[in-house]
Amino acid sequence: MSLNFASLLTESAKSNPERTAIIFDSFKLTYSQLNAVTNQFANGLDRLGIKRGDHVAIMMPNIPQFLIAYYGIAKLGAVIVPINVLFKAGEIDYVLNDSEALALVAWEGFMEEAAKGYRLAPLCHHLIIAQAPGSTNPLPAVDGVIKFEEVYKTCSPFYELAPTQGDDTAVIMYTSGTTGRPKGAELTNLNCYFSAIASEKLMPVSPNDVGLGALPFFHIYGQSSVMNSMLERIGAITLIPRFDPAKVFEVIERDRVTIMCGVPTMFFALLHYPDRKKFDTSSLKYAVSGGSALPVELLHAFEAEFKIPLLEGYGLSEDCASATFNMVQKPRKAGSVGLADWGTEVKVFDEKDREVGANERGEIVLRGPNVMKGYYNRPEATAEVMRDEWFHTGDIGYKDEEGYIYIVDRIKDLIIRGGYNVYPREVEDVFYQHPAIREAAVIGVPDPKFGEEIKAYVSLKPGYEATPAELIEYLQERVANYKYPRMLDILPDLPKNATGKILKTNLRGLNNTSKPVGETIKSS
Repeated sequence: MSLNFASLLTESAKSNPERTAIIFDSFKLTYSQLNAVTNQFANGLDRLGIKRGDHVAIMMPNIPQFLIAYYGIAKLGAVIVPINVLFKAGEIDYVLNDSEALALVAWEGFMEEAAKGYRLAPLCHHLIIAQAPGSTNPLPAVDGVIKFEEVYKTCSPFYELAPTQGDDTAVIMYTSGTTGRPKGAELTNLNCYFSAIASEKLMPVSPNDVGLGALPFFHIYGQSSVMNSMLERIGAITLIPRFDPAKVFEVIERDRVTIMCGVPTMFFALLHYPDRKKFDTSSLKYAVSGGSALPVELLHAFEAEFKIPLLEGYGLSEDCASATFNMVQKPRKAGSVGLADWGTEVKVFDEKDREVGANERGEIVLRGPNVMKGYYNRPEATAEVMRDEWFHTGDIGYKDEEGYIYIVDRIKDLIIRGGYNVYPREVEDVFYQHPAIREAAVIGVPDPKFGEEIKAYVSLKPGYEATPAELIEYLQERVANYKYPRMLDILPDLPKNATGKILKTNLRGLNNTSKPVGETIKSS
């Protein structure tokens, strides 16, 4: 079956050409204009020698050029390889080489690192640099460099979508690489198209809605749940290149934003922004949280402050960020990531890949049109997670009698202390009940006596004070003896990736040894 997921844009442009598609402060593009310029970009890439099936990387923040490049590549039938804008040269080099990308499209703010990575990728022949209007920054002195506008400005605004197939790879999303080097999840045209269509069944969105584009579009959550979904439903997306609470409030008020998707750290920042009451947020209808576990206390506090539902969902790069969701039209359960998404099957398996009963813990597995075809050039890694048509997520959870899914933890995050299983998220949830705690992460560290000991890292809310001993005592009173952390460090901030997810891999890289609480260093 011929299917190109860029038809999400072309069909909306046909039906509503004059509606606003994207807003970037005072700059706007209608659906007709966005469709035309992406056609030009597809023609420009073709002129550079990029063909259907070739791989093109994008390293840009949420700016209009991201969408122009993204849908232009898709229309050509080439494969999009998004790259995290925080990556350094070695990481960029790895993605370019591993994905076999022939071109890299980068924003001028990152072009120094982009150029370094580009030089190390022998297959990559074009470095396309997007610049702000009037920019005088010189382009890197490398072969194959070209300005973004030069790619397409003389090209035709008409282009016929490449007749790609539903199972052709459309996007290669590199996972966060919690173990080993990142792997490229191959998402097909059907995966991307289905996920955008399916979200309509979960969130009622009309052409009058305005979605907040604050989640980075180089991440699958921002791509699938904001960009593709909003354009499929002819809504407008207002772009924010870098999350900043003041800017978010300004944009919500200015553009009358109705829907915002984010991660828990974003909602925490908005909830605790000192000047939040100065802004009119009455246009908001609901918010969506994903990317990492949403503390129940944060959910209740955010809903009480902003008077809108905060709906939690669950997904991964490998399933277009869509697996389960707390739907507006169905009852919600605090602590649950909701019911299986429309068209997706979700089960819980034991270690022998047998389905377990209600409320029994096991590994969350998925099956549906949103699940990737595999990891690029990684047949063994693909076979490890794709077994009997089920994608094994690596997440521990359970399903209650009504089908609501609860995520307990990552299998690889599980701590085994003296033979007892300790799920870090369960301990972290208790930390979040303490009035002083802003962020919390629990990890296992090697211990000669118990095999693993439990260590916590926390940061405090502004204006609050606490000592490691006080916080450990708080946990000791609320969880079983084998679950509370014996070590605790208070840090100014916990390390996070570009989407705000706490990086436990970074915390594990610190000097983690078993030592008494009294010797734990407290950061100011």
